[in-house]
Amino acid sequence: MKIAMIGTGYVGLVSGVCLSDFGHEVTCVDRDAAKVARLARGEVPIYEPGLEQLMAKNVAAGRLSFTGDLAAAVAGADAVFIAVGTPTRRGDGHADLTYVMAAAAEIGRALTGYAVVVTKSTVPVGTNRKVAEAIRAAAPAAEFDVASNPEFLREGAAIDDFMRPDRVVVGTGSERAREVMGEIYRPLFLRDFPILYTDLETAEMIKYAANAFLATKITFINEIALLCEKVGADVKQVSKGIGLDGRIGNKFLHAGPGYGGSCFPKDTQALARIGQEHAAPMQIVETVIKVNDQIKRRMVDKIVDLCGGSVNGKTVAVLGVTFKPNTDDMREAPSLTIVPALVGAGAKVRVTDPQGRREGEGLLPGVIWAEDAYKAATNADAVVILTEWNEFRALDLARLARRMATPRMADLRNIYNARDAAKAGFEAYVAVGR
Repeated sequence: MKIAMIGTGYVGLVSGVCLSDFGHEVTCVDRDAAKVARLARGEVPIYEPGLEQLMAKNVAAGRLSFTGDLAAAVAGADAVFIAVGTPTRRGDGHADLTYVMAAAAEIGRALTGYAVVVTKSTVPVGTNRKVAEAIRAAAPAAEFDVASNPEFLREGAAIDDFMRPDRVVVGTGSERAREVMGEIYRPLFLRDFPILYTDLETAEMIKYAANAFLATKITFINEIALLCEKVGADVKQVSKGIGLDGRIGNKFLHAGPGYGGSCFPKDTQALARIGQEHAAPMQIVETVIKVNDQIKRRMVDKIVDLCGGSVNGKTVAVLGVTFKPNTDDMREAPSLTIVPALVGAGAKVRVTDPQGRREGEGLLPGVIWAEDAYKAATNADAVVILTEWNEFRALDLARLARRMATPRMADLRNIYNARDAAKAGFEAYVAVGR
Protein backbone atom coordinates (compact mmCIF):
# COMPACT_ATOMS: atom_id res chain seq x y z
CA MET A 1 0.00 0.00 0.00
CA LYS A 2 1.05 3.60 -0.49
CA ILE A 3 1.42 5.45 2.82
CA ALA A 4 2.28 9.05 3.69
CA MET A 5 3.67 9.69 7.17
CA ILE A 6 3.32 13.35 8.19
CA GLY A 7 5.99 14.14 10.76
CA THR A 8 9.42 12.58 11.25
CA GLY A 9 9.72 12.93 14.98
CA TYR A 10 10.20 9.89 17.15
CA VAL A 11 6.80 8.31 16.47
CA GLY A 12 6.58 9.27 12.80
CA LEU A 13 10.07 8.13 11.86
CA VAL A 14 9.93 4.82 13.71
CA SER A 15 6.44 4.07 12.40
CA GLY A 16 7.32 5.03 8.84
CA VAL A 17 10.46 2.91 8.79
CA CYS A 18 8.69 -0.10 10.30
CA LEU A 19 5.71 0.15 7.92
CA SER A 20 8.11 0.23 4.99
CA ASP A 21 9.69 -2.93 6.37
CA PHE A 22 6.24 -4.53 6.19
CA GLY A 23 6.52 -4.01 2.43
CA HIS A 24 4.50 -0.82 2.05
CA GLU A 25 5.63 2.18 0.02
CA VAL A 26 6.14 4.89 2.62
CA THR A 27 6.94 8.56 2.14
CA CYS A 28 7.84 10.47 5.30
CA VAL A 29 7.09 14.21 5.23
CA ASP A 30 8.63 16.98 7.29
CA ARG A 31 8.62 20.79 7.03
CA ASP A 32 12.24 21.01 8.17
CA ALA A 33 14.23 20.96 4.91
CA ALA A 34 17.52 20.39 6.72
CA LYS A 35 16.07 17.40 8.55
CA VAL A 36 14.70 15.93 5.33
CA ALA A 37 18.13 16.34 3.73
CA ARG A 38 19.79 14.55 6.65
CA LEU A 39 17.29 11.70 6.45
CA ALA A 40 17.82 11.42 2.70
CA ARG A 41 21.56 11.05 3.39
CA GLY A 42 20.79 8.20 5.79
CA GLU A 43 21.38 10.20 8.96
CA VAL A 44 18.99 9.41 11.82
CA PRO A 45 18.26 12.51 13.94
CA ILE A 46 17.36 10.49 17.05
CA TYR A 47 19.07 7.66 18.88
CA GLU A 48 17.03 4.46 18.73
CA PRO A 49 18.80 1.09 18.62
CA GLY A 50 18.50 -0.57 15.21
CA LEU A 51 16.69 2.30 13.52
CA GLU A 52 19.55 3.50 11.32
CA GLN A 53 20.14 0.04 9.86
CA LEU A 54 16.43 -0.64 9.26
CA MET A 55 15.99 2.75 7.61
CA ALA A 56 18.96 2.18 5.29
CA LYS A 57 17.65 -1.26 4.32
CA ASN A 58 14.24 0.05 3.25
CA VAL A 59 15.59 3.13 1.48
CA ALA A 60 17.86 0.83 -0.52
CA ALA A 61 14.88 -1.39 -1.34
CA GLY A 62 12.98 1.63 -2.69
CA ARG A 63 10.16 1.38 -0.16
CA LEU A 64 11.07 4.40 1.97
CA SER A 65 11.69 8.03 1.01
CA PHE A 66 11.68 11.48 2.58
CA THR A 67 10.31 14.78 1.33
CA GLY A 68 9.15 18.22 2.35
CA ASP A 69 6.35 18.14 -0.25
CA LEU A 70 3.21 17.03 1.58
CA ALA A 71 0.95 17.31 -1.45
CA ALA A 72 3.13 14.99 -3.52
CA ALA A 73 3.32 12.44 -0.72
CA VAL A 74 -0.45 12.46 -0.07
CA ALA A 75 -1.50 12.26 -3.72
CA GLY A 76 -2.62 8.72 -4.44
CA ALA A 77 -1.93 7.49 -0.91
CA ASP A 78 -4.10 4.73 0.57
CA ALA A 79 -3.45 6.01 4.08
CA VAL A 80 -2.06 9.25 5.49
CA PHE A 81 -0.72 9.10 9.04
CA ILE A 82 -0.59 12.23 11.19
CA ALA A 83 2.39 11.87 13.54
CA VAL A 84 3.15 15.45 14.52
CA GLY A 85 3.84 16.74 18.01
CA THR A 86 1.16 17.42 20.60
CA PRO A 87 3.12 19.18 23.34
CA THR A 88 1.55 20.35 26.56
CA ARG A 89 -0.09 23.69 25.94
CA ARG A 90 1.39 26.41 28.08
CA GLY A 91 -0.90 27.53 30.86
CA ASP A 92 -3.64 24.90 30.95
CA GLY A 93 -2.04 21.46 30.67
CA HIS A 94 -3.96 20.51 27.54
CA ALA A 95 -2.36 18.89 24.52
CA ASP A 96 -1.61 21.51 21.88
CA LEU A 97 -3.38 20.42 18.69
CA THR A 98 -2.09 23.23 16.49
CA TYR A 99 0.15 20.95 14.41
CA VAL A 100 -2.47 18.21 14.15
CA MET A 101 -5.15 20.53 12.82
CA ALA A 102 -2.78 22.28 10.43
CA ALA A 103 -1.73 18.90 9.06
CA ALA A 104 -5.37 17.81 8.71
CA ALA A 105 -6.31 20.87 6.65
CA GLU A 106 -3.27 20.49 4.41
CA ILE A 107 -3.96 16.80 3.92
CA GLY A 108 -7.54 17.60 2.91
CA ARG A 109 -6.35 19.96 0.19
CA ALA A 110 -3.87 17.36 -1.09
CA LEU A 111 -6.15 14.31 -1.30
CA THR A 112 -6.67 13.07 -4.87
CA GLY A 113 -8.85 10.07 -4.10
CA TYR A 114 -10.12 7.99 -1.19
CA ALA A 115 -7.71 7.66 1.71
CA VAL A 116 -7.82 6.85 5.39
CA VAL A 117 -6.41 9.69 7.49
CA VAL A 118 -4.89 8.03 10.53
CA THR A 119 -4.09 9.95 13.70
CA LYS A 120 -0.96 8.45 15.25
CA SER A 121 -0.28 11.44 17.48
CA THR A 122 -1.54 11.25 21.06
CA VAL A 123 -4.62 13.44 21.14
CA PRO A 124 -7.47 14.18 23.60
CA VAL A 125 -10.77 12.34 23.27
CA GLY A 126 -12.83 13.87 20.48
CA THR A 127 -9.88 15.08 18.43
CA ASN A 128 -10.33 12.65 15.55
CA ARG A 129 -13.80 13.99 14.88
CA LYS A 130 -12.31 17.49 14.81
CA VAL A 131 -9.68 16.22 12.37
CA ALA A 132 -12.48 15.04 10.09
CA GLU A 133 -14.16 18.45 10.36
CA ALA A 134 -10.91 20.22 9.51
CA ILE A 135 -10.38 18.06 6.43
CA ARG A 136 -13.97 18.54 5.32
CA ALA A 137 -13.73 22.31 5.79
CA ALA A 138 -10.55 22.45 3.72
CA ALA A 139 -11.83 20.11 1.00
CA PRO A 140 -15.63 19.63 1.01
CA ALA A 141 -15.49 17.13 -1.86
CA ALA A 142 -12.68 15.00 -0.45
CA GLU A 143 -13.34 11.28 -0.05
CA PHE A 144 -11.83 9.98 3.16
CA ASP A 145 -12.33 8.33 6.53
CA VAL A 146 -10.57 9.06 9.78
CA ALA A 147 -9.06 6.44 12.05
CA SER A 148 -7.36 6.61 15.44
CA ASN A 149 -4.25 4.43 15.74
CA PRO A 150 -2.41 5.35 18.96
CA GLU A 151 1.21 4.30 19.37
CA PHE A 152 2.59 2.29 22.28
CA LEU A 153 6.31 2.52 21.58
CA ARG A 154 8.90 2.45 24.34
CA GLU A 155 11.92 4.56 23.56
CA GLY A 156 14.94 2.30 23.38
CA ALA A 157 12.81 -0.68 22.29
CA ALA A 158 10.56 0.96 19.71
CA ILE A 159 11.31 -1.28 16.74
CA ASP A 160 10.61 -4.44 18.70
CA ASP A 161 7.43 -2.85 20.09
CA PHE A 162 6.23 -2.03 16.58
CA MET A 163 7.13 -5.42 15.11
CA ARG A 164 5.95 -7.47 18.11
CA PRO A 165 3.25 -5.39 19.77
CA ASP A 166 1.12 -6.36 22.74
CA ARG A 167 -1.76 -5.07 20.62
CA VAL A 168 -2.62 -2.71 17.79
CA VAL A 169 -5.55 -0.39 18.50
CA VAL A 170 -7.60 0.95 15.58
CA GLY A 171 -10.54 3.26 16.18
CA THR A 172 -12.90 3.87 13.27
CA GLY A 173 -16.58 3.79 12.43
CA SER A 174 -15.99 2.90 8.78
CA GLU A 175 -15.83 -0.63 7.43
CA ARG A 176 -13.85 0.64 4.44
CA ALA A 177 -11.28 2.25 6.71
CA ARG A 178 -11.13 -0.92 8.78
CA GLU A 179 -10.26 -2.92 5.65
CA VAL A 180 -7.45 -0.52 4.78
CA MET A 181 -6.04 -0.61 8.30
CA GLY A 182 -6.32 -4.39 8.31
CA GLU A 183 -4.26 -4.55 5.14
CA ILE A 184 -1.63 -2.18 6.57
CA TYR A 185 -1.20 -4.34 9.66
CA ARG A 186 -1.70 -7.65 7.85
CA PRO A 187 1.87 -8.85 8.62
CA LEU A 188 1.08 -8.58 12.35
CA PHE A 189 -2.31 -10.24 12.01
CA LEU A 190 -0.73 -13.18 10.21
CA ARG A 191 1.61 -13.65 13.16
CA ASP A 192 -1.32 -13.58 15.61
CA PHE A 193 -0.60 -10.24 17.21
CA PRO A 194 -3.98 -8.88 18.40
CA ILE A 195 -5.63 -6.01 16.54
CA LEU A 196 -8.39 -4.34 18.55
CA TYR A 197 -11.00 -2.41 16.59
CA THR A 198 -13.00 0.20 18.50
CA ASP A 199 -14.80 3.47 17.91
CA LEU A 200 -12.77 6.69 17.72
CA GLU A 201 -13.31 7.88 21.28
CA THR A 202 -12.44 4.52 22.81
CA ALA A 203 -9.18 4.30 20.90
CA GLU A 204 -8.23 7.80 22.03
CA MET A 205 -9.03 6.94 25.64
CA ILE A 206 -7.08 3.66 25.56
CA LYS A 207 -3.85 5.56 24.91
CA TYR A 208 -4.31 7.98 27.81
CA ALA A 209 -5.56 5.31 30.19
CA ALA A 210 -2.60 3.03 29.41
CA ASN A 211 0.03 5.71 30.01
CA ALA A 212 -1.69 7.00 33.13
CA PHE A 213 -1.85 3.50 34.58
CA LEU A 214 1.85 2.86 33.93
CA ALA A 215 2.76 6.23 35.45
CA THR A 216 0.65 5.28 38.47
CA LYS A 217 2.54 2.00 38.90
CA ILE A 218 5.86 3.85 38.87
CA THR A 219 4.64 6.43 41.35
CA PHE A 220 3.07 3.81 43.61
CA ILE A 221 6.31 1.87 44.00
CA ASN A 222 8.21 5.12 44.60
CA GLU A 223 5.87 5.96 47.47
CA ILE A 224 6.30 2.43 48.83
CA ALA A 225 10.07 2.99 48.55
CA LEU A 226 9.87 5.99 50.88
CA LEU A 227 7.95 3.94 53.42
CA CYS A 228 10.49 1.12 53.06
CA GLU A 229 13.26 3.52 54.01
CA LYS A 230 11.33 4.53 57.13
CA VAL A 231 10.54 1.01 58.33
CA GLY A 232 13.67 -0.83 57.20
CA ALA A 233 12.20 -2.86 54.32
CA ASP A 234 13.81 -3.46 50.92
CA VAL A 235 11.74 -2.09 48.03
CA LYS A 236 13.47 -4.37 45.51
CA GLN A 237 12.20 -7.40 47.36
CA VAL A 238 8.80 -5.78 47.85
CA SER A 239 8.61 -5.15 44.09
CA LYS A 240 9.53 -8.74 43.37
CA GLY A 241 7.05 -10.03 45.92
CA ILE A 242 4.09 -8.12 44.55
CA GLY A 243 5.18 -8.40 40.91
CA LEU A 244 4.96 -12.19 41.05
CA ASP A 245 1.23 -11.78 41.53
CA GLY A 246 -0.21 -12.26 38.04
CA ARG A 247 -2.85 -9.63 38.73
CA ILE A 248 -0.13 -7.02 39.27
CA GLY A 249 2.84 -8.00 37.11
CA ASN A 250 6.48 -7.03 37.55
CA LYS A 251 6.82 -4.29 34.94
CA PHE A 252 7.06 -0.62 35.92
CA LEU A 253 7.66 -1.53 39.57
CA HIS A 254 11.24 -0.30 39.82
CA ALA A 255 11.79 2.44 42.38
CA GLY A 256 13.83 5.42 41.25
CA PRO A 257 13.85 9.19 40.74
CA GLY A 258 10.41 9.40 39.09
CA TYR A 259 9.10 9.07 35.56
CA GLY A 260 9.97 11.41 32.71
CA GLY A 261 10.09 11.31 28.93
CA SER A 262 7.88 12.52 26.14
CA CYS A 263 4.70 10.61 27.08
CA PHE A 264 3.93 10.09 30.76
CA PRO A 265 4.28 13.70 31.96
CA LYS A 266 2.37 15.11 28.98
CA ASP A 267 -0.34 12.47 28.88
CA THR A 268 -1.08 12.43 32.61
CA GLN A 269 -1.48 16.21 32.55
CA ALA A 270 -3.75 16.03 29.52
CA LEU A 271 -5.90 13.28 31.04
CA ALA A 272 -6.26 15.24 34.25
CA ARG A 273 -7.34 18.27 32.25
CA ILE A 274 -9.85 16.25 30.21
CA GLY A 275 -11.35 14.95 33.44
CA GLN A 276 -11.69 18.44 34.85
CA GLU A 277 -13.41 19.72 31.72
CA HIS A 278 -15.94 16.88 31.80
CA ALA A 279 -16.66 17.15 35.54
CA ALA A 280 -15.05 13.75 36.13
CA PRO A 281 -11.86 14.60 38.04
CA MET A 282 -9.04 12.10 37.61
CA GLN A 283 -8.05 12.30 41.27
CA ILE A 284 -5.62 9.38 41.18
CA VAL A 285 -3.86 10.80 38.11
CA GLU A 286 -3.71 14.28 39.63
CA THR A 287 -2.07 12.80 42.72
CA VAL A 288 0.38 10.83 40.58
CA ILE A 289 1.52 14.06 38.90
CA LYS A 290 2.00 15.80 42.23
CA VAL A 291 3.82 12.89 43.89
CA ASN A 292 6.13 12.39 40.91
CA ASP A 293 7.27 15.99 41.19
CA GLN A 294 7.90 15.49 44.91
CA ILE A 295 9.93 12.34 44.26
CA LYS A 296 12.38 14.21 42.01
CA ARG A 297 12.90 16.86 44.67
CA ARG A 298 13.34 14.17 47.32
CA MET A 299 16.26 12.77 45.33
CA VAL A 300 18.02 16.11 45.70
CA ASP A 301 17.62 15.90 49.49
CA LYS A 302 19.02 12.36 49.43
CA ILE A 303 22.16 13.56 47.62
CA VAL A 304 22.59 16.56 49.92
CA ASP A 305 22.24 14.36 53.01
CA LEU A 306 24.83 11.96 51.57
CA CYS A 307 27.23 14.89 51.34
CA GLY A 308 26.81 15.81 55.00
CA GLY A 309 23.97 18.29 54.66
CA SER A 310 25.48 20.56 52.00
CA VAL A 311 26.85 20.25 48.49
CA ASN A 312 28.21 23.79 48.41
CA GLY A 313 31.74 23.69 47.05
CA LYS A 314 31.63 19.94 46.53
CA THR A 315 32.05 18.01 43.31
CA VAL A 316 29.20 15.69 42.35
CA ALA A 317 29.47 13.23 39.45
CA VAL A 318 26.15 12.39 37.79
CA LEU A 319 26.00 9.24 35.68
CA GLY A 320 23.22 9.45 33.12
CA VAL A 321 20.98 12.39 32.23
CA THR A 322 18.52 11.01 29.66
CA PHE A 323 15.13 10.04 31.09
CA LYS A 324 15.88 6.34 30.47
CA PRO A 325 18.67 4.26 28.88
CA ASN A 326 18.96 3.53 25.15
CA THR A 327 17.64 6.93 24.10
CA ASP A 328 18.96 10.46 23.70
CA ASP A 329 15.64 11.92 24.87
CA MET A 330 15.92 14.49 27.65
CA ARG A 331 12.27 15.50 27.79
CA GLU A 332 11.06 15.77 31.41
CA ALA A 333 14.07 13.73 32.55
CA PRO A 334 14.65 13.68 36.33
CA SER A 335 18.09 15.14 35.62
CA LEU A 336 16.45 18.40 34.55
CA THR A 337 15.20 18.82 38.13
CA ILE A 338 18.04 17.23 40.07
CA VAL A 339 21.12 18.60 38.31
CA PRO A 340 20.06 22.29 38.31
CA ALA A 341 19.14 21.97 42.00
CA LEU A 342 22.65 20.71 42.79
CA VAL A 343 24.24 23.48 40.72
CA GLY A 344 22.00 26.01 42.44
CA ALA A 345 23.09 24.70 45.84
CA GLY A 346 26.73 25.42 44.98
CA ALA A 347 27.90 22.02 43.73
CA LYS A 348 30.38 21.57 40.94
CA VAL A 349 28.58 18.99 38.80
CA ARG A 350 30.23 16.69 36.29
CA VAL A 351 27.93 14.64 34.09
CA THR A 352 28.36 11.81 31.63
CA ASP A 353 25.87 10.02 29.40
CA PRO A 354 26.37 7.74 26.37
CA GLN A 355 23.85 9.65 24.25
CA GLY A 356 22.63 12.63 26.27
CA ARG A 357 25.25 15.27 25.57
CA ARG A 358 23.80 16.55 22.29
CA GLU A 359 20.58 17.67 23.94
CA GLY A 360 21.96 17.98 27.44
CA GLU A 361 24.51 20.70 26.73
CA GLY A 362 21.75 23.21 26.08
CA LEU A 363 19.46 21.98 28.85
CA LEU A 364 22.00 21.67 31.65
CA PRO A 365 24.05 24.87 31.80
CA GLY A 366 26.77 25.15 34.37
CA VAL A 367 27.88 21.50 34.30
CA ILE A 368 31.08 19.88 33.10
CA TRP A 369 30.80 16.99 30.65
CA ALA A 370 33.04 13.97 31.08
CA GLU A 371 33.80 11.14 28.66
CA ASP A 372 32.97 8.32 31.05
CA ALA A 373 32.03 7.49 34.63
CA TYR A 374 35.61 7.23 35.88
CA LYS A 375 36.61 10.64 34.55
CA ALA A 376 33.42 12.16 35.91
CA ALA A 377 34.18 10.71 39.35
CA THR A 378 37.80 11.87 39.53
CA ASN A 379 38.26 13.79 42.82
CA ALA A 380 34.48 13.90 43.27
CA ASP A 381 32.84 14.02 46.69
CA ALA A 382 29.87 11.93 45.55
CA VAL A 383 28.71 9.97 42.53
CA VAL A 384 25.04 9.76 41.56
CA ILE A 385 23.63 7.04 39.31
CA LEU A 386 20.67 8.68 37.64
CA THR A 387 20.08 6.66 34.44
CA GLU A 388 20.61 2.89 34.35
CA TRP A 389 22.64 2.60 31.15
CA ASN A 390 24.27 -0.82 30.80
CA GLU A 391 27.75 0.67 31.12
CA PHE A 392 26.80 1.98 34.57
CA ARG A 393 25.51 -1.47 35.61
CA ALA A 394 28.97 -3.04 35.39
CA LEU A 395 31.24 -0.41 36.88
CA ASP A 396 34.47 -1.39 38.61
CA LEU A 397 33.37 0.03 41.95
CA ALA A 398 36.82 -0.24 43.53
CA ARG A 399 38.36 1.71 40.66
CA LEU A 400 35.58 4.28 40.90
CA ALA A 401 36.07 4.70 44.65
CA ARG A 402 39.84 5.11 44.33
CA ARG A 403 39.42 8.02 41.94
CA MET A 404 37.12 9.95 44.28
CA ALA A 405 38.06 12.47 46.95
CA THR A 406 35.41 11.04 49.26
CA PRO A 407 33.87 7.82 47.91
CA ARG A 408 30.14 8.22 48.41
CA MET A 409 27.39 6.93 46.13
CA ALA A 410 23.74 7.79 45.62
CA ASP A 411 22.43 4.84 43.62
CA LEU A 412 19.07 6.19 42.49
CA ARG A 413 18.38 3.15 40.29
CA ASN A 414 19.22 0.44 42.86
CA ILE A 415 21.81 -1.15 40.61
CA TYR A 416 24.26 -2.07 43.37
CA ASN A 417 23.96 -2.72 47.10
CA ALA A 418 25.49 -1.38 50.29
CA ARG A 419 27.58 -4.50 50.93
CA ASP A 420 29.32 -4.46 47.55
CA ALA A 421 29.80 -0.68 47.72
CA ALA A 422 31.46 -0.95 51.14
CA LYS A 423 33.65 -3.82 49.99
CA ALA A 424 34.82 -1.66 47.05
CA GLY A 425 35.83 1.16 49.38
CA PHE A 426 32.81 3.43 49.45
CA GLU A 427 32.41 5.05 52.85
CA ALA A 428 28.73 5.83 52.25
CA TYR A 429 26.06 4.40 49.99
CA VAL A 430 22.38 5.27 49.68
CA ALA A 431 19.76 3.80 47.37
CA VAL A 432 16.00 4.22 46.93
CA GLY A 433 13.72 2.33 49.28
CA ARG A 434 16.46 0.20 50.84
